[in-house]
Amino acid sequence: MLLPGTVLAQTPDHPTDTTAKFPTSVDLKSLTTSGSYLAARHASVERDAASAAAFYRSALRTDPKNNELLDRAFISSVADGDIDEAVKLAERVLAVDKSNRIARLVMGVHDIKQKKYAAAQNNINQSVRGPITDLVATLLSAWATAGAGDSKTAVANIDKLTGPEWYPLFKDLHAGMILELAGKEKEAGIRFERAYKLDDSMLRITEAYAHWLSRNKDAAAATAIYEAFDKKLARHPLVQEGLRETKAGKKLPPLVDSAQAGAAEALYGIGATLSRRGGEDLALVYLQLALHLQPNHPLALLSLADLYETVKKPQMAIKVYERVPASSPLKRNAQIQLATDLDSADRSDDAIKILKDVITQDPKDLEAIMALGNIERGRKKFADCAKTYSLGVDSLPANNDKANSVYYYYRGICLERSKQWPKAEADMRKALELQPDQPHVLNYLGYSWIDQGVNLDEGMKMIKRAVEQRPDDGYIVDSLGWAYYRIGNYEEAVKNLERAIDLKPEDPTINDHLGDAYWKVGRKLEAKFQWAHARDLKPEPEELPKIEAKIQNGLADDPAPAAASADTKDAPADAKKDDGKGG
Repeated sequence: MLLPGTVLAQTPDHPTDTTAKFPTSVDLKSLTTSGSYLAARHASVERDAASAAAFYRSALRTDPKNNELLDRAFISSVADGDIDEAVKLAERVLAVDKSNRIARLVMGVHDIKQKKYAAAQNNINQSVRGPITDLVATLLSAWATAGAGDSKTAVANIDKLTGPEWYPLFKDLHAGMILELAGKEKEAGIRFERAYKLDDSMLRITEAYAHWLSRNKDAAAATAIYEAFDKKLARHPLVQEGLRETKAGKKLPPLVDSAQAGAAEALYGIGATLSRRGGEDLALVYLQLALHLQPNHPLALLSLADLYETVKKPQMAIKVYERVPASSPLKRNAQIQLATDLDSADRSDDAIKILKDVITQDPKDLEAIMALGNIERGRKKFADCAKTYSLGVDSLPANNDKANSVYYYYRGICLERSKQWPKAEADMRKALELQPDQPHVLNYLGYSWIDQGVNLDEGMKMIKRAVEQRPDDGYIVDSLGWAYYRIGNYEEAVKNLERAIDLKPEDPTINDHLGDAYWKVGRKLEAKFQWAHARDLKPEPEELPKIEAKIQNGLADDPAPAAASADTKDAPADAKKDDGKGG
């Protein structure tokens, strides 16, 4: 399906100030049409739907008959989630183009919210044209019919729809929910069972079926459904809550309690599926419309936030995660992701506070512990992250799972960077015991040994094994080159460091290393060029004076190769870059 306009994937990047990208002294009304249009296009390029919508509407006020401006203002408003404003614009769009599919869809959803079911069907039935839109329109129209009290016709219309092999999942799930809402429990159960047999790994199908079983069969049957899902995807919060309730013998209510909630469920389900498969533009429309119908739908909120993360808009993801209700079992997940995005937005103190609160509530929450440790490590709070990862190590199950090695590896980095090498070495050895060929651990430990002048042969073998597994990882190749440098094999150092530069040309540490190696083989002009390049690439503050001194004076005569003190050595390149892929 082709959508009108070019801004469907645009997402707002500023909390409420729609002029945030522009001087605050600018009055929107005073801008010319062309000025507003250019400002809107700039906001569109920046994926800032809030600003785009504001500027397009400003341009539209000065040129109200411009259909292109009208279309773009409408689409931007949908993308921003301002559906009330989008409805006003949709009415104007349809006055010009009665067949505009997105406008019809928006009007139809708004009609469902207002319980204007006949109008909803009229609008929705004109919004179709393609496999996805046919399915969405059919489900939404069915929910409007059910809202008007005719569940039989609603289900019959769903059953008439033919299409791709994945249609039956949505058809049976929604037919079951409509029948359930109409009190036809037996018929609903047949539909849920059929959907479950088609795909027992789909969360909402699992939930709908388990809820039905808890009321119409027994708690044990419902529990079995949840336990089967838990084996496929362990510890999903909604499944964990379902298990607690079914084991307590509770009869669980239907997933939806109204036509509005059912329509929101249809929009969420298809929107989330599209978002995972690269259809962000249309997914954004469906998720925003789902939230128009059900503003606190936790799964729709998480899917929307995830979409914003996909399009590199952490600021917008933050605002959505903050909307997840405190009562939802998914609030903890939202808090962890919220903290990650806050850190991306340079609000690490806020992120750390949130994660510490989550851990206080559950001191063995490994996901929250890992997130907190990663933020502290990324912010160079090495003493703090060593303590945090220790919480994780202390909470690990005693099963020697290789996945546990990441806790020892990351704690080892933090211990090494906070000058606690004996403990760091023990953690690196433990990480390798659990996962013997993990390239990042091999690289880190091997480099550290060589840099200290100990275990030279074993250290070099480790780094070579790491490079064999990650030949295109510039940081690991840099470690091999620097290891050769530290043992005095400058020709091999140059060869490998040049390769590392090819892989990571903009890294200041690698450029600095290559400059040192060039100097040692007599290529002094090239050495100064590499150091100058390293200086210009914004190295760590403590490294800058050293680089500038080398540019002025070259390298002083070194002591014997591989004899540097562990306390004064450069940290391993892998630690400096800390790519977070050690697990």
